[in-house]
Amino acid sequence: MQAFLVDKYHKNAPLRLADVPEPTLGEDEILVQIHAAGVNVLDAKLRDGEFKPILPYKLPLILGHDMAGTVVKVGPKATRYKAGDEVFARVDDFRIGTFAETIAVRETSLAAKPKTLTMEEAASVPLVALTAWQALVEIAGLRAGQRVFIQAGSGGVGTIAIQMAKHIGAYVATTASAANADWLKALGADLVIDYKTQDFETALRDYDVVLHSQDAKVLEKSLNVLRPGGRLVSITGPATPTFAAQIKAPWFLKPVFWALSRGTYKKARQRNVSFDFLFMTANGTQLQQITALIDAGHIRPIIDHVYPFSETNAAIAHVESGRAKGKVVIKVR
Repeated sequence: MQAFLVDKYHKNAPLRLADVPEPTLGEDEILVQIHAAGVNVLDAKLRDGEFKPILPYKLPLILGHDMAGTVVKVGPKATRYKAGDEVFARVDDFRIGTFAETIAVRETSLAAKPKTLTMEEAASVPLVALTAWQALVEIAGLRAGQRVFIQAGSGGVGTIAIQMAKHIGAYVATTASAANADWLKALGADLVIDYKTQDFETALRDYDVVLHSQDAKVLEKSLNVLRPGGRLVSITGPATPTFAAQIKAPWFLKPVFWALSRGTYKKARQRNVSFDFLFMTANGTQLQQITALIDAGHIRPIIDHVYPFSETNAAIAHVESGRAKGKVVIKVR
C-alpha cells in the first residue's frame, strides 16, 4: 500500500510517499480501507518533533489521526463490525497512520459512520468532535443555561464545539474575525467577538466554562472571564501531572509537567476557578454518541477544502497556515 511517511523530525519537512507493507491485524483490531483522512494541527506538530518527549514514535512514521473507510477484515476477538461496514475513527496514539490506503484500528476506537455524511465529511469529524465532547461534556459537564466561551470559533474544534454547546442549551460566545461573525452565528454562536478590534476580557464576565485553544497569554486572560467556581479546559497546554499519568510518561517528565503547570494552577486557585488540560483520546463509544447527534441534524461538519491523496503535504501546509474555516480533508480513495 502507499502511505506518507515522516523519516526524520524536522519543521516543515515534506512527508515522503512510499510503498509500505499492509498493517498486520491484531486480535482486537479491524482492518479498514481508508477512503478519506482528516488533517489536524497535531499532525504538523508531530512531524516537527514537538511531541517527541511525550509521544516517542519509532521512525519512519505514517502520520494521520482521523479517517473514514470500509471494513476489510476483522480480528478474531473483534465482533462489532463485518467486512463492508462503513466506519470512522480517531485512531489511538501509537497506532496512528491514516495518511495511507489501509490501517488496523482497535475495535473500541471505531464507530459506525454517520449515515448522513460522505466519507470526506465523516473523516473531518473524529478528532475535533471528540475534543469538544471530552472538554465540554466529560470534563466541564456543560449544562443548559450555562455560558461558555469557545475560542477560535472558525477552526476545526471551534465549529463543532459551538454546535455541540448550543445543542446542550448553553449561551455561546466565541472569537473570530468580523468577516466570520454571521457564519458562526448561523452555527449557533450567540456572541462573536472580533479578535482584531475587541478584547474578550473586557467583553465577557461570569462565564461558567472556557474552552481554551490559544497561547499562555490568552489563557491567563481567559481565567478572568470565569465566575467563581467556573472551569477552564485547555487543549493547548500547559501539560499537567495528570496528563503525565494518563500517557504513562517516564518518571523524569512528571516534575517537568508540574513545573510547566504550577503557575496556571496558582492563578486558577487565586481566582477560585478550575483548570484542566485535555489531550483527547480515541473513544468509539463517545464517537457513536456524536454520530447520533450528526444523524439527528444537531451537528454538521464544516470542511474548508478536500485535497487528493497525492497533495497530502499541501493539505498539511493549509492547516498550518491557520486560515482554514473548519477542517481540511484528504481524499484517499
